[in-house]
Amino acid sequence: MTASLSLPPAPELPPRPRRLRRALLWTALVALLLVAQSLLVWLTLNFESNRAQEAVDGVAAAVVVDLRQALRRDEQNLQALSWNDPTPEQWHADAAELLRGRRELLRVERRDAGMRIAAAVDSPFQQPMFSQIPRHELELEADLACAAAKRQAGPAFSRTYFVPMAGAMGQEVVDLCLPIVKQGRPDGFIVGTLSLPRLLDESVPPDVMRGHELSFIEGDGTRLARAGVPRGAGVFKSERVVDLPGLTLQLRVDSSSGRPQLIPNLTTALVLGLSLALGAVVALLARDVRKRASAESALAESLAFRKAMEDSLVTGLRARDMEGRITYVNPAFCEMVGFPAGELIGQTVPSYWPPEMVPEYTQRQKRRLTGSAAPPREGFETMFMRSNGERFPVMIYEAPLVDGTGLQTGWMSATLDLSAQRRVEEVSRQQQERLQATARLATVGEMASLLSHELNQPLSAIASYATGSLNLMGDPAMDPASAETQVLLRQAAQRIAEQAERAGRVIKSVHDFVRRREQAHESVRADQLIESVLPLVRLQARKSGARIEIDLPTPIPRVVCDRTMLEQVMLNLTRNGIQAMENDTPLAERELTIRVRQTHPRWVTFSVIDHGPGVASEVAARLFTPFYTTRPEGMGLGLSLCRTVIEQHGGVLDFQNVQGPDGRSKGAEFRFTLAADPSHGAGAAARSRLADTHRTGSTP
Repeated sequence: MTASLSLPPAPELPPRPRRLRRALLWTALVALLLVAQSLLVWLTLNFESNRAQEAVDGVAAAVVVDLRQALRRDEQNLQALSWNDPTPEQWHADAAELLRGRRELLRVERRDAGMRIAAAVDSPFQQPMFSQIPRHELELEADLACAAAKRQAGPAFSRTYFVPMAGAMGQEVVDLCLPIVKQGRPDGFIVGTLSLPRLLDESVPPDVMRGHELSFIEGDGTRLARAGVPRGAGVFKSERVVDLPGLTLQLRVDSSSGRPQLIPNLTTALVLGLSLALGAVVALLARDVRKRASAESALAESLAFRKAMEDSLVTGLRARDMEGRITYVNPAFCEMVGFPAGELIGQTVPSYWPPEMVPEYTQRQKRRLTGSAAPPREGFETMFMRSNGERFPVMIYEAPLVDGTGLQTGWMSATLDLSAQRRVEEVSRQQQERLQATARLATVGEMASLLSHELNQPLSAIASYATGSLNLMGDPAMDPASAETQVLLRQAAQRIAEQAERAGRVIKSVHDFVRRREQAHESVRADQLIESVLPLVRLQARKSGARIEIDLPTPIPRVVCDRTMLEQVMLNLTRNGIQAMENDTPLAERELTIRVRQTHPRWVTFSVIDHGPGVASEVAARLFTPFYTTRPEGMGLGLSLCRTVIEQHGGVLDFQNVQGPDGRSKGAEFRFTLAADPSHGAGAAARSRLADTHRTGSTP
């Protein structure tokens, strides 16, 4: 993070924003030129495409005219065969001559009025047409055409049909039928069979064939015949309809030319584009000159606005030069420390430094100014002093202060007053402490019946021994001075003292648990934490008939924690485990294990394992939610407070169900981690009394 504030502000526009604005203008200019040139090139290409399409349309129209003329000539030549009533030999010679002159004609037939073939001549340029399939099997289309010609008294074309030939070849043909009329009555027909591919080859000029692919197609796009270049490009196409008597052919012309190339038209586009660009540049430069004056006149307002913005901040701003002198402070900073700006500016050792911290702060500032220690990006916390001598914590974020040329001229600091935050944290800590105390009292309240039962036994014993002693001393038959009487009275007094001590221990354990102690993190041995809550745990265990198993490692690890808060966590978890086994667990299986393991050099894990039914899945999702409980008498705060306490110690509290051999839940394990004491060596831990007596045994 860098700052570019110049203090005091200079009365001219900083170069960097001005260069940025000009760069944006030139960028916009180049973008506009690119758009204009692209548009011009696109328009040129579009014009070329339209011109090419129009050329193809013209070719298609010309080809249609050529086809009509060719078919008209074929019609006239066929009609000429019946003029002057030629003899059969003469007709045969004339037909052969016609076939040699018109290659699109494959066969000429003379038929009588009954559509029987009287004479037929095949083209000499190929094998006979009907060598594969006899003519009478392909007469349907010719018969229909002749019937139409007879009705119309004029020529008629048949529908196209395919004629197979030798060598797995064949071609699409059409029959042209012309009626012969003598003395006003039909006297037969002339039938000419035309090849559609040869019709295209013979009718279309060679220059058109070299640059286009021509095809006869059906309505669904099926190709009947083609001629011309091997394949059209498929870019510029034109379709025309050739209407004939009794037949409609659809002609497609596909140009071999692709889309227009860019190079032939690029020069024109560039010239026009650069001309427009030059005009745009002149206009923008003129506009920039006109706006310069208005921009400079608005500079003062901009600086005033920035000054007002800095003065309105609640965050303190402070600037120092490279020698550590304060060059700028905003009103929020002056209000924070209680010193006026005139007194602070120019100071190398500020008045808001506490006197006892001046040597440390001076060394830190020296390292910062020499560049040997860069300020952390996340800021750092320190202590300032107000003008009345009050110390208060602040958070400082520092960044290099650079001028318009990019040269560092000092440091800019943003300062936040943390006094209010610290007060809120203190109130929160006190509330948490009161909540913990309330939870401990609530726990003791829930255990009131167990306490009364536990205290009733020693009190009843004390009353019995006292009554026996009184009866013994009041019996006339007993001599108070006899040795036997003295022994009995001494034994009764000892029993009374033992039971009184037992009751005192119960009351002391409750008092130690409930009493408010100062919260402080200390190094505690793991067995001491467990031993401090064992008396209260035993009360719950005796009522439920459960056994307590203690599992400690060797040596016993030490942890750093708030002992009071961790005792509450241990008591809550152990009571929950005992209560979980009260209903569904057989008496012989009611065993609660408290286990301690140092799984990592920095962490110690505490586990409380019961043999109850485990935690149901629907309960697990809300287990640590405040005021959620599955017991009618519960408050729903225990586990929530436990997790809060452990997380405040930097650890984690979680649980898992213990699975039996059959895959079903056989209990639950609640475990939490605490930070291990780094100063405690593993070999220096002493064995505790609790470990000596309970490591391999169980507590009833």
